Amino acid sequence: MEALRTHETKTHMRKIRVLVVDDSVVVRRLVSEVLTSDPAIELAGIAANGRIALAKLPQVNPDLVTLDVEMPELDGLQTLAELRKTHPQLPVIMFSTLTQRGAAASLDALALGANDYVTKPANVGSVTKGMQRVREELIPKIKALCPHLAEPAPGPVAGPGARHGVGTKKAPSEALPFQIKTSLRTAPVSPFPQRIDVVVIGVSTGGPNALATLLPQFGADFCVPIVIVQHMPPMFTRLLADRLNQRAALHVQEGKMGESLQAGHIRIAPGDYHLLLNRRGPQVQLKLNQDPPENSCRPAVDALFHSATQVYGAHILAVVLTGMGYDGLRGCEAIRGAGGQVIVQDQASSVVWGMPGFVAKAGLADAVLPLDHIGKEIQRRVKEGQPSPLRAAG
Repeated sequence: MEALRTHETKTHMRKIRVLVVDDSVVVRRLVSEVLTSDPAIELAGIAANGRIALAKLPQVNPDLVTLDVEMPELDGLQTLAELRKTHPQLPVIMFSTLTQRGAAASLDALALGANDYVTKPANVGSVTKGMQRVREELIPKIKALCPHLAEPAPGPVAGPGARHGVGTKKAPSEALPFQIKTSLRTAPVSPFPQRIDVVVIGVSTGGPNALATLLPQFGADFCVPIVIVQHMPPMFTRLLADRLNQRAALHVQEGKMGESLQAGHIRIAPGDYHLLLNRRGPQVQLKLNQDPPENSCRPAVDALFHSATQVYGAHILAVVLTGMGYDGLRGCEAIRGAGGQVIVQDQASSVVWGMPGFVAKAGLADAVLPLDHIGKEIQRRVKEGQPSPLRAAG
């Protein structure tokens, strides 16, 4: 009987209604065709500019809006600001170009309350390939942002920046293509709190705003390096690092090949490059490569976490924040197996509880916390792990 009720619920599940806003007739047609090709989505309406879109909102009552950045009369940022006054919770995905201007506008939009972004296909060779790129990147984000309406994607779904090496991921409800063991803490238990020598952070959808909240919480005296993988295309990560550097007391920038880690410095993986840690004598240096994607992601959280485990062993604190997919899960398994510590963001404060949710459900998290509690918890664990005069004397 329960199986029958479940089947009926799925059968009658309402489609996700999407309003497409773009001044280009070609883009509107392309996006509309992509959306209507998915049985879980229906086109609620189209609008050629922001002013028309705002007028249509109460008429079509969409579940989500795709919003072009550059439009006449009322551009995407202006439209978003007005939309948020009347629809503070309505999911919005920005449509931008893969240019510095488009990247900057996308980050501005995220700061204004957009939930995510998709970059327009460029130089793909055909309309068919362009539609496929949009389908791979846009459809999974729509479903992730409307989980109460959408059924889980039946196949691989795209993570942020899929067109630029970040690629496809399995939907959260699917079986993982690998096994995760729990209760893996095998390092000897110290009578004192474990010393932390590095903090590694993995984040995806919702990451720029999460990092903008988290990183300013660290004072200039923070005594270990922080290394971050944020799923983003090239150019986006550099602009993100620059913006975070303006807000944080610590020095934030994209990681560079061969650079030595320093206490109190924050380094972000460049888009389309894995960022690894490598010990050379007394120093730990950054290593960049374009090896095949992991979890179809480049940069990949797992790549960073595994390399950190090899360098630092048990003296790692890993943090997994909001994001689609499960990148970072196997890396957290390795960190816990080495005796390191793992903190993840809770579901209520996450834009998408994919990455942190997988880690939590696998039993690999030492703590599951709201975003605004994570900074204090990181600082507490780092401080408690530092040697004291009394401990050294003992």
